[in-house]
Order: sequence, then structure tokens, then C-alpha cells
Amino acid sequence: MWGSVISEWASLLLRWLHVVAAIAWIGSSFYFIALDLSLRPKRNLTGDLPDGVQGEAWQVHGGGFYRIMKYLVAPSRMPDELTWFKWEAYTTWLSGFALMVVVYYLEADLFLVDKSILDLTPVQAGLFSLASLALAWLLYEVACRSGLAQRELPFAVGGYLFLVALTYAFTHVLSGRGAFNQIGAIIGTIMVANVFALIIPNQKKIVASLIAGRAPDPRLGKASKERSVHNNYLTLPVVVLMISNHYPLLYATRYNWIIVAIILALGPAIRHFFNERHAGRRSPWWVWGVAAIGVVAILFLSAAGPREVKTGALPAQPTLAHVEEIVMSRCSMCHAAEPVWAGIVTPPKGIRLDAPEHVHRNIRLIGRVAAWSNAMPPGNITEMTGEERAILAAYIARAR
Repeated sequence: MWGSVISEWASLLLRWLHVVAAIAWIGSSFYFIALDLSLRPKRNLTGDLPDGVQGEAWQVHGGGFYRIMKYLVAPSRMPDELTWFKWEAYTTWLSGFALMVVVYYLEADLFLVDKSILDLTPVQAGLFSLASLALAWLLYEVACRSGLAQRELPFAVGGYLFLVALTYAFTHVLSGRGAFNQIGAIIGTIMVANVFALIIPNQKKIVASLIAGRAPDPRLGKASKERSVHNNYLTLPVVVLMISNHYPLLYATRYNWIIVAIILALGPAIRHFFNERHAGRRSPWWVWGVAAIGVVAILFLSAAGPREVKTGALPAQPTLAHVEEIVMSRCSMCHAAEPVWAGIVTPPKGIRLDAPEHVHRNIRLIGRVAAWSNAMPPGNITEMTGEERAILAAYIARAR
């Protein structure tokens, strides 16, 4: 019992920290990108702007006016006080990885492995997750440092295809929920590594040059800006992927990898709209038409149902008795007043399915997680068959 209680509270506290840190990081990132794009070129007609200032912006917030100036590389001397923006990113990744360990690695048999996809042990699945996390970041880093990232459009297209290929591979190795989390973790790792391995070190080099009285290398700022732009365009997809575990019709349906491919395309397109507006250029309203088409496509793809549903041996008219038998045999060991599954002491999310009236009350929820998707049982741990899922779907469709 205490192991389950500690795990549950660790998950809650880590998720809380992760979300708060991510809000701080993404908020500051969005703000500085918008600020950078909205800076107007230096017009030092009155002589009140220091040398080296690229542009300035006036903003109003909280009852006061702010005048912000950006130096193209750095000021002529080191300021007395300097605020660094890094711990928001580091805390987001550290809390996210800890949460990944608690939820996905320690309970890999439920959330990371689906034996109907690939019969992995929890250790094998965990090692695969860690290895792919490190390898994907390494490939990205090599591509950036080799100069490929300077060719923006080919790099963006290549990066997109790379992430889609990874998603397809993950959905054929891990559970749908595990695959979505894995691709989100990879993108998040790339984003934080950009801060840790390049942006902050470059800023430290610039500071060291100022302290030593040398002119900072302008290439350092340019490289940091490049990675910051990458992070900006990756943010919206990673947010969707991180919250997708609450939506089984996204991660546990037949075309889940195509859904991710659409999300990976829509997120940067939406950021492009706001970036253009912040820069004072003409708003690309076509983005919202593309976004609407993408959302409709996701809607239809999510309605395709789970993989390998077989309908050949279905009863002519499935009855509630058929549904109750399936639910009792596949779900009630956890969703009961006194669960018998090891490590579970209360019915998940307070949902009981151990009596006919409980099954009837939750029939549409059962359809969403076990008929129209294969989210439940998690990892198909109780081996619900495709025929059984089809019976559930047929009964619910008839009962509407």
C-alpha cells in the first residue's frame, strides 16, 4: 500500500513542478522571441541610445511603461547586474525526466510496454527509451554543428521527417501512450540541451570577453539565436504531446503516428503566424485554414479505432451481458472496490466496473478507452482481444 501511495504523491508533486517550471520557461521564451521580433531599428536621432544597440521597444504592463533595448552582441562593458534565464529550462527537464521515471519506467508494464505491439520486458523498454533519447539528441546536435541548420528550409523539412520517422518507429515498439511520451521527451530534451549545451555556454563566453575587455565574438550570439528559434517552433508540438496521455483517441488509435505528424506540422505553422505579427509583417491568415484542415483530419483519424479489430466472429446483436462479461474479465481486477492487481489499492480515477450498474453507468467511457481506442487495459496487460473490443464498439453504437 505505501509503495502505491508514495508513487501517487511523487507523480503529483513532480507533475506540479514540471508544469509550473514549463509555464515559466515557455512564457519567458515566447516573450523574448516576441520582443526580439518587435524591436525597431535604432534611430538615435536624439543621441540617447548607447552605441551597439540594435533596436528598442516600448511596452506597457502593470500600470507602467518599459523601454527595452537590445545590443547586437553585447554592451561595451559588463553591467553591474545581469539576470540569467536558464533554471526554468533545467527544472522543466529534470522534473519531467523524474516524472518519466516514476510513471513510465517504474510502471513500464502498464504504460510503456504493449505486448500486442512488441513483447518487451520493462527493462528492455526502459533501455530502448533512454538510448533513443540520447541518440536522437546526438543526431540533432551533429546536424546543427555541421552547418546543416544554416540552410533553414531543408533543415526544417529534414528535421520534420526525422521526427515523423521516429514516431512511426516508436508506435511499433512501445505502447501508444509510451510512444507519444517518448517523442515529446525527445523534443523537450533537444530544447533543454540547446539551452544547456550552447545558449548558456555562449553567453558565458560573451560575459568572459566583456570582463577581460575584449570584443565578444558575434558568431556566439548568432548561434544562440538559431537554437532559440528552433525551440520557439518546437514548443507547441511538445506541449500537445505532453498532455496527450489524457486523450486516448489520440495516442491509442490505429493512425496515431499520422496524428503526431499533423501536430508536428501545425505547431510550427501556428508559431509562424504569431512570429510574423510580432515582427510587424503581414499576418499569414492562411495558417488558420491549414490548422482547421489539420484538426479535422485528426478528428477523422482518431475515429478509425484501435489496431487489429476483428469483426468476423461477433454476435449478431451484442447485449449488455456480453459487455459485462468482457469488462468483468478484463477490467474489474483493477476497477473494483478492492482491486486485486498488485500495487493498486484503489480503483483508478475512482471508477468501479465490478457490478452491472457500474458498467452501465460508465459505458461511454468504456467505449472511449477500450472500444474506439486500445488505451485500456493499459499496455493490454489483461490481453483484451480485438473481437472483444469490436463487441464493445458494436453494443455502444447500437445503444446510443
